Amino acid sequence: MGNLIKIAFRNLYRQKRRTLLTIAIISVGVIAVLLFSALSGAFKNMMVGQITDSMLGHMQIHRKGYVSSLDNLPLDKTIDAKQMKKMGEILDRIPRVEAYSKRILMGGMLSNYMETTNIKVAGINPKDESIVTPLLTSRIKKGEMLKKGEILLPELVTKGMNLKVGQSIVLIVNNVDGSVNGQNLKVAGIVESVVGPTGKYGYIHIDDAVTVLRMDKPEFSEIAIRLNKISSLDKVTRQISLEIVEMKNKEGEPIFEVHSWKELSPFYNIAKMIDLMSLFINILLVAIVLISILNVMIMAVYERIKEIGTLTAIGTLPGKIRTMFLMEGLFLGFFGSVAGSIIGIILIIATKFAHITIAFGRNENILIDPAIPFDQMALITLVSTIVAVLASLQPAIKASHMDPIEALRYS
Repeated sequence: MGNLIKIAFRNLYRQKRRTLLTIAIISVGVIAVLLFSALSGAFKNMMVGQITDSMLGHMQIHRKGYVSSLDNLPLDKTIDAKQMKKMGEILDRIPRVEAYSKRILMGGMLSNYMETTNIKVAGINPKDESIVTPLLTSRIKKGEMLKKGEILLPELVTKGMNLKVGQSIVLIVNNVDGSVNGQNLKVAGIVESVVGPTGKYGYIHIDDAVTVLRMDKPEFSEIAIRLNKISSLDKVTRQISLEIVEMKNKEGEPIFEVHSWKELSPFYNIAKMIDLMSLFINILLVAIVLISILNVMIMAVYERIKEIGTLTAIGTLPGKIRTMFLMEGLFLGFFGSVAGSIIGIILIIATKFAHITIAFGRNENILIDPAIPFDQMALITLVSTIVAVLASLQPAIKASHMDPIEALRYS
């Protein structure tokens, strides 16, 4: 085997230009995949982070049927205090749940005593909400986080009604029984709107929400949950679903349902598209490696017909000739992948230090922070090497089946 490796190296060295060109082609493919994977992965993580950390949380729990009628913000599909206590016990014993925030969602009218407009409002506990959606505080362009008796208003509403921080407004809502109630609130701050169905909500304290809706006891529209690692999203979603499925109504049907951010945000389709594009780039790399190696090895067979005939004539077994050509393909694929990986790492690090920013929604200075995709790198190296060996298989078989007499007569 050692002699075959030496011969394979010698054969590649004899055709330095062709060998280097093949390694360069493979390297370019690997670099393209690594750069695309790093940048697209960074964009996807940024996008997911903006959506989950600004408004949604990683997942939410609702009463069954609430999400399907979310546009109406129904007040008859809520989680009562007793059910909330049970839900809290379930969430508290799941180690991956970092925090959760109870919300009361409502639609109503906002008046500055001169003008009136429609608005959707979320009643929150500011302390819990700041943990579940840590980017909420950074969205406050003017003012500060609300306290009781205050409201955070979306930027578009304040511009339309010319409202300022500290100004007094009236929030008017319909209660569960259909009656109308209003409450005076002070504008605590102006919140930057973000892309998404809940990105234009106003916020009031949850105690004010209970008051304005005239609830005897708090009843919650949803529970937003933050995990300590978003990578465990699917596992925790299944775990919580299995836990709350035991909570059933009189008909024996589950009362609640769990939705991850993927089901709540239309941007999950963009994330899937990014993954699909990554797969396409990987397939393209395989095609580049396959064609490059196949071309080189076929040319090598035709250029070394007499050499192959001589090896066969002196008693070299067909299996050894086949192995020699497979070794050459393996070295081309491996060294091309390694060279591409090293250059790819350098370019990713350079991109990271370049501090590239992009616009997403209304935020125009979001930093793209690419990470080196080591798992992708290992997979690319393995796939490229295997494909290189497979591409060498047909020329290797052809070389090992050559008739020595015909090969020696070849000119």
